[in-house]
Amino acid sequence: MILFGASGMVGQGVLRACLEDPEVTEVLAVARRPLGRTAPKLREVLHSDFIDLTPIADDLAGADACFYCLGVSAAGRDAAEYETITYTYTLAAAHVVAAANPDLTFVYVSGEGTDSTEQGRSAWARVKGRTENALLAMDMHAYAFRPGWIQPLHGETSGTRWYRVMYRLTSWLYPIIRRVAPRYVTSTEQVGRAMLATTRLHGAEPHILRTPEINRLAA
Repeated sequence: MILFGASGMVGQGVLRACLEDPEVTEVLAVARRPLGRTAPKLREVLHSDFIDLTPIADDLAGADACFYCLGVSAAGRDAAEYETITYTYTLAAAHVVAAANPDLTFVYVSGEGTDSTEQGRSAWARVKGRTENALLAMDMHAYAFRPGWIQPLHGETSGTRWYRVMYRLTSWLYPIIRRVAPRYVTSTEQVGRAMLATTRLHGAEPHILRTPEINRLAA
């Protein structure tokens, strides 16, 4: 398995799920900085330029799955920077990891509200939609996860300060929201398990998975 974004909240949950799954033999985490943790199945590749991954292409060859959890909030970023991180980085990774492996499963963490038409008023939703559409058109088994509320479990934390503050202030609401609006609530643990489950779908539909489908896969 290849994992991008292992230092983020969702990526931490996915990494945990991969390391705990006995069927996963190796997790290759691509990161700019060391993750600060070790595990027998974990291997890190440090790389700074996510537009050009060709220097580490050999490390990325031969994987059967890639879980792409790298992403940022659009808040406080100009449109060009957000598009580079969201679209350009993601497609650069997809092209390299899928280059010689049409059976690869590629899972992209998108988000609730993504605009598949690329015509809506929200800029971030259009960029996410364009990213999804480009991935789904590639010669690989691509899936886009569109979770709503993701509750961090097992000590996973967001790298964004205001997200951490928000989760700390609203953590008591999680059990209530899960009861009254289960269609929009998942957790880092469920997202991780669901990603692993996509590798057993072998390209079956649906390719865009919202919270209910994510939670069913994780069960």
